[in-house]
Amino acid sequence: MLLDEVAAASADVAATSSRLKKVERLSSVLSGLRSDEVPIAVAYLSGALPHGSIGVGWASLRSVSSPATDATLELVEVDETLDRIGSLGGAGSQAARREALHDLFGRATEREHDFLRGLLMGDIRQGALEGVMVDAVARAAEVPAPEVRRAAMLAGDLGAVAAAAIEGGSAALTRFRLSLLTPLKPMLAQSAEDIRAAFERIQPAAVEWKLDGARIQIHRHGDEVRVFTRNLADVTGRVPEIVETIRRLPLEAAVFDAEAIALRPDGRPHPFGLTMSRFGSRSRRDLEELRADYPLSAFVFDVLHLDGQDLIDHPAAERFATLEERVPKELRVTRIVTDDVEEAERFLDDALARGHEGVMVKALDAPYEAGRRGASWIKVKRANTLDLVVLAAEWGHGRRQGWLSNLHLGARDPATGGFVMLGKTFKGMTDEMLAWQTERLQQIETSREGITVHVRPELVVEVAFDGLQTSTRYPGGVALRFARVKGYRPDKGVEDADTIDTVRDIHARSVI
Repeated sequence: MLLDEVAAASADVAATSSRLKKVERLSSVLSGLRSDEVPIAVAYLSGALPHGSIGVGWASLRSVSSPATDATLELVEVDETLDRIGSLGGAGSQAARREALHDLFGRATEREHDFLRGLLMGDIRQGALEGVMVDAVARAAEVPAPEVRRAAMLAGDLGAVAAAAIEGGSAALTRFRLSLLTPLKPMLAQSAEDIRAAFERIQPAAVEWKLDGARIQIHRHGDEVRVFTRNLADVTGRVPEIVETIRRLPLEAAVFDAEAIALRPDGRPHPFGLTMSRFGSRSRRDLEELRADYPLSAFVFDVLHLDGQDLIDHPAAERFATLEERVPKELRVTRIVTDDVEEAERFLDDALARGHEGVMVKALDAPYEAGRRGASWIKVKRANTLDLVVLAAEWGHGRRQGWLSNLHLGARDPATGGFVMLGKTFKGMTDEMLAWQTERLQQIETSREGITVHVRPELVVEVAFDGLQTSTRYPGGVALRFARVKGYRPDKGVEDADTIDTVRDIHARSVI
């Protein structure tokens, strides 16, 4: 298939707000693809590159060739070219990148130009989110959407699942199973303002401490242990004490959902940034020093596989019982089961008094819904915080001269696939954070306007705020009050950011 056909479908999807029409248009494209083209098209139409970022910034695209008249670029050819550009390194690599981009854009039509720019700048915002794409794959393959969703959940790769489904139907999807040492997407939680609101949705419930650490997934197969972040990055080498702890457990095979956190000797957590410092790129010496100063503890709160048995479809009550039987208490997150709101509130108060973030309220009869923000997990925190996406930043002045300081913050819009700006903040940033973000934001820069540097929406930051107010200045109709940065969340992707629907719901409750 020609890239021009994919670009045309992207434009059509962007032009409609109807989910049904999006699904129909996407499925029509997927139905006409060869099997080797399907994963590429699924990624491109979702606004992603199959091989990840290739290091092309806005400056590299300012002087590309003028558009061609006729469409000749094949989809696979384009993907191979972009992958090759991303692999270039060493002396002369910048010139080689420019030449390859010049040649690629020289063969692209005007519509393909626009699509490629959007793809490379992370600016494909036509609303083809994973839920829509799952439905489109199911329609194209003529299989039930839940079968596609389950296979994608286990594989962590919708493109591969789509290719299998379209070629082999339901039978091909059965081969996607939980694989030891291969991560799957974590289950996600909704939010509630307080315990009472959570218990209106789930009761009775398991209520457990919500630790302010880093979400990890731990796999063990014999003596081999691997640890992955919530965005599926392998960080095994950075958490040796957790590997050693899991290897000592009397079991052969397991997949655990857990939290890694650096604790003080009295059991209270260190600041979140100290925990996250263990997951950055470090030399062996730095890692040994950090381990000595801020050792990580792992607290397991779910089990997805144990000694040959997949447990993801089992009710939470059974999974939790298995945990209690096989994992020592000191390695498990503290949890109670109750239908009493007051008991749960006391449990929350105790968690907060110990320095933790809040609690999780979980349905006892629910399976593990990997990769989904289901209704069976609800987080309750007393502090007002949101995970937002950095859309731009402004150059500072005075003491912050030369640093990108004032962040433009946006919530995710699930309806469009874009982001809705909620406000700006320069508060809460350390000098180290300012230096880091100045360098990082320029790496993902897309354009400049006066003192403002616009960036690809890739970075998630946790923001505390005192409230929300009605606003005519911002398109979402609401704005943050007294926002300040708690820290960047490298463990979260933009798909994990809070939505504008969540923000509006918080605002609506606050004005009642």
